[in-house]
Amino acid sequence: MPETNRFMDLAVAQARAAASRGEVPIGAVIVLDGEIIASAGNRTRETNDVTAHAEIAAIRMACEKLGQERLAGADLYVTLEPCTMCAGAISFARIRRLYYGAEDPKGGAVDNGVRFFSQPTCHHAPDVYSGFSEQEAAAILRDFFVEKREIQ
Repeated sequence: MPETNRFMDLAVAQARAAASRGEVPIGAVIVLDGEIIASAGNRTRETNDVTAHAEIAAIRMACEKLGQERLAGADLYVTLEPCTMCAGAISFARIRRLYYGAEDPKGGAVDNGVRFFSQPTCHHAPDVYSGFSEQEAAAILRDFFVEKREIQ
């Protein structure tokens, strides 16, 4: 899966960029027909917007670029297991496949927590693949929070 690795590498680069801005380092990339149509990192602090997660930002960009509200056939690559809000947006956007790096036992909602896509109220569930660049994604997050704790 060399393409998957390339797209996840770009998501990791977005996570690193987010960290350099003081944001929680999570990055996302959306691909349609082999073409990157959007990429983003967290911007919650910069925009003072709790919904400015990497996944939400990338979904917004992709929808705007395509001029539509759905992203059927698109794949999302993200460095951390999506939260409930992001899982809902992924479902509503009709993302075809979700690839994520590190699991999030505390805040994740795909394979942990509410397991959003397994709920009977979920209208669309993407195919989910986890563990891509997992160690690197987890290390970026861990290092970010260790540094934050040392500063305080």
